Amino acid sequence: MTGIILTQDDGLILGPIAKVLGYLMEGIFSLLDLIGIPNVGLSIILFTIVIYLLLMPLTIKQQKFSKLSAKMNPELQAIQAKYKNKKDNDSMMAMNAETQAVYAKYGVSPSGSCIQLLIQMPILFALYRVIQAMPAYVTKIGDTFRVLAEKIISVDNAAFLQSSELSSVVSAVRMYSKNFESNLANGVIDVLNKVSSSDMSVISDHYDLSQLTYEGQLILSNDTTRGLIDTYNNFLGINIGNSPSYMVSQAWNSPDGIQWLLIIAALIIPVLSASTQWINTKLMPQADTSNSQNDQQNSMAQSMKMMNTMMPLMSAFFCFTLPAGMGLYWISGSVVRSIQQIIINKHIDKIDVDELIKNNEEKRIKKLEKAGIDPRTVNKNATLNTKNVNTYKSSMSARANVKPMTQEEKNEAMKNATEYYNKNAKPGSIAAKANMVRQYNEKNNK
Repeated sequence: MTGIILTQDDGLILGPIAKVLGYLMEGIFSLLDLIGIPNVGLSIILFTIVIYLLLMPLTIKQQKFSKLSAKMNPELQAIQAKYKNKKDNDSMMAMNAETQAVYAKYGVSPSGSCIQLLIQMPILFALYRVIQAMPAYVTKIGDTFRVLAEKIISVDNAAFLQSSELSSVVSAVRMYSKNFESNLANGVIDVLNKVSSSDMSVISDHYDLSQLTYEGQLILSNDTTRGLIDTYNNFLGINIGNSPSYMVSQAWNSPDGIQWLLIIAALIIPVLSASTQWINTKLMPQADTSNSQNDQQNSMAQSMKMMNTMMPLMSAFFCFTLPAGMGLYWISGSVVRSIQQIIINKHIDKIDVDELIKNNEEKRIKKLEKAGIDPRTVNKNATLNTKNVNTYKSSMSARANVKPMTQEEKNEAMKNATEYYNKNAKPGSIAAKANMVRQYNEKNNK
């Protein structure tokens, strides 16, 4: 990234992904605009649903691994216990072979869900970026803000902004990044996209923006007409451009009759976010460590339990302080994941593990045969490795119990070996020539 404020993410990884997701978001918003509902909140919900549906195959693989892990963990723990105090090379090889056989039996990879998570993470980060900077990726929203930005730049670059210690919006943008000198309007759009509705009102009064229009419609609201930006951001009576904390602070200045109603409406988003996050963690498959003797696994389980407790609380805090649009994204994401999890759990619970093992074994055999490897040899690797260890030990014990030969026994054994060697020596061989020399010497000595 080239500065603190940027219109579009230009990162090497997230940049291209965010651009593709931006096209999807623009398509959704444009479709809603065609039917007369140009709403950012509804766009975020539909956008989140589409993304998670596209990620469904990866999610199924990830959850399937979690479910199967719970079933195969006892077998893996038994293997670890079997080789707990064996550190020699043969034992380690045998343990690895048996562990790999268990993974192959259940049809999963030791890397498990890591690959799926690595694929999903940049997509979800880029998705967050698109939602955070909607004017950068949705043309109509961006063009609406651009009218305001160009007016601000044309009025006075050194204008005094009443709600800030900075002299103007333009100077604020320039202070954060010099990269906007070529396209200063983009930086101003980012600032306008992040300010609250009351700050936008101050900016509007100072720069006289109240009469500006885009495609014949007022951009900012007045006493009688709702502007385009408020139309975009209004979702069930809540301005998703404002944070719930800001809404609560503003509610105290409202008439007593609607004060508590506004506070409740503001708190709905963080409460729903925490609740849906908690439900989502409860639906996730949990590893059974009740019979585990592995301290590391027990420690990891405790850490996961603590994380599942803290995540809903952190979600509520972030949703209270960030714009409501981000909270809406988190809520919709948690709801979609929960529904997905229920469906996946029912699907996996119906799986016949024995049939799955049989199918995985057949796939494994075909794969080995295709690679030119005898499956029977591979299946016996673990057994052969352990047998090698036992055979070596038995061999050493047998040698230790053999009594040493006497000198007479040695002479008799040498005589028998010599006779056998002489009788079976091939004509013309070194042994036959050596035998001829021996016979010649014996004849001359007589």
